[in-house]
Amino acid sequence: MYRFIWMVSLLPLFFLTFPGHAEELDHHITLYGSVMANGALVDMAVANIELEPEYRFAVIAAGKKIANWRDKIDFEMEGQIVRHFAGQHLWEFNALIVARWLHFPWNHKIKTSFAAGEGLSYASEPPEFEEKHHDGKTSAFLNYLMFEFEFALPQHPRWGLVTRVHHRSGVFGLFNGVHGAMNAYSLGIRYHF
Repeated sequence: MYRFIWMVSLLPLFFLTFPGHAEELDHHITLYGSVMANGALVDMAVANIELEPEYRFAVIAAGKKIANWRDKIDFEMEGQIVRHFAGQHLWEFNALIVARWLHFPWNHKIKTSFAAGEGLSYASEPPEFEEKHHDGKTSAFLNYLMFEFEFALPQHPRWGLVTRVHHRSGVFGLFNGVHGAMNAYSLGIRYHF
C-alpha cells in the first residue's frame, strides 16, 4: 500500500519533468477546492443533495494526454494529492485514467470538454465523513470516480475553469464491503502546457 502512495505522490513530478511539445499542450496542472455532500452519486447530477460545507478539501492534480481517438476523445492519466483540512484532517491520493469528449458546437466561443475518470483512491486514514454517513463502514483504500466540465476561452487555451464531481466509493461492496462513501462538488483552475 505504501508503494501505491509513494507512486501517486511522485506522479505530479513526472508530468512536470517530461513535458511534451509546447504547441501540443499535452500536460496540465489543476488546482481545485471541494465541498463535500451527503447523497448518492446519481443525486449529484441533479443537485438533489445536502452540502456539508464544514467538510472541505483542496487538490493538486497533474494530468497527461496519452492517446486520442479521431480528434474527438482524448485519453489521459491523472494523479492527485488531496488535503482534507476542514471537518477531517487527512491526506488522500488518487490515480486514474480519464476519457475526455472534446467536440461541442459552441467551442468557437467557449472551448468546452467533458471528462469521466476511473481509478483508485487511498486515504491516509479512514475518513470520518464516510464513517459518519455509512454506519462506520469505510476503508482507506476505495475506488475513485470523477466527472468534469472544463471551460476555456479560445484565445487563451492554456487556462481553463474546471467543475468536477469528486467521488470515492466501495463500488457496491466490491472494495472491502463498503457501499457508498463520499461525494464532493469541486471548482478550480487548470493550466495546460
